[in-house]
Amino acid sequence: MNIDRLINKIHKVVDSHRLDNGVYARWIWNRPQGDRDLGINEYGCADAANILYTIGQFPSDPAERDQWVKALRSLQNPETGMYSEKTHHTIHTTAHCLAALELFDAQPDYPLTALMPYLDRQRMEAFLAGLNWTGSPWNNSHQGAGLYAALAITRSIDLEWKKWYFDWLSSNCDPVYGMSPKGTVDAGTAELYEHMCGWFHYMFNHNHAHMPFPHPERLIDSCLSMYANNALGPRFGKMVGFKEIDWVFCVNRACRQTGYRFKECHAAMRDFAEKYVSYLNNLDWETDDEFNDLHMLFGAVCALAELQLALPGELESTVPLKLVLDRRPFI
Repeated sequence: MNIDRLINKIHKVVDSHRLDNGVYARWIWNRPQGDRDLGINEYGCADAANILYTIGQFPSDPAERDQWVKALRSLQNPETGMYSEKTHHTIHTTAHCLAALELFDAQPDYPLTALMPYLDRQRMEAFLAGLNWTGSPWNNSHQGAGLYAALAITRSIDLEWKKWYFDWLSSNCDPVYGMSPKGTVDAGTAELYEHMCGWFHYMFNHNHAHMPFPHPERLIDSCLSMYANNALGPRFGKMVGFKEIDWVFCVNRACRQTGYRFKECHAAMRDFAEKYVSYLNNLDWETDDEFNDLHMLFGAVCALAELQLALPGELESTVPLKLVLDRRPFI
């Protein structure tokens, strides 16, 4: 499959959202609710950088890069060190903007004052334990994973803290499903795929720290079963968003660590890739609402990058895609 035409469409969408050098809108039109801010947006700026990095169009001119950094830094709250945007928890927004800054080898202007209390082990572990793992594991993972990503990107934590963090995740991970704390999948109201989408965020933190995934074989079993039984949600593979990268990353990276069910993992990813690339190719980049949301588009771009990595030679592009998660944590 040659995806050059699709990459060109993606590049055009990013260009259409440009307000100035490094300044981007997330959306370029509103919806009936009228609740979209069409000006400079935290996710617009961060995801434009993320997408351009992934497709090999990242700015290289030093003066232009300085303008990108200036735009991203200007959105930080100097008192708390946090970034805020109404569609996501502030920890997610903060980690996402810091991760975009890291692509420029840059740091924010202000320290992450609001997150400093979690450098204490007991507070960090209580924070993780207090998340809503049963009812909202996907949404709450933005906080649990974002905490690590924000602190790691800004070099605010040491090796001992990292060990505390990953020890908590490993010792609490459900050995039946390979994701979420023990018993939360069976006891909660969330679907299994919601737990998987949440656990993906902790997996890319493990990937960043070069740590082993807890119970990777069971995670693979869960992911392959969900795919075979169409249990990944009604729009899986027929949307522009993040669910697809969540599943592909979990399958590919767990398989890479263990080799478990290798042929089955790759057969499932190959089947999915053919269907998903076809779906994306048929979208009108000028009118599709999800394709024109830079944050949702970034999720789809990540899925393409991970599929190209997982299936050598099967998704062809003139410029190979680069998944940002192989550089630093958080999407």
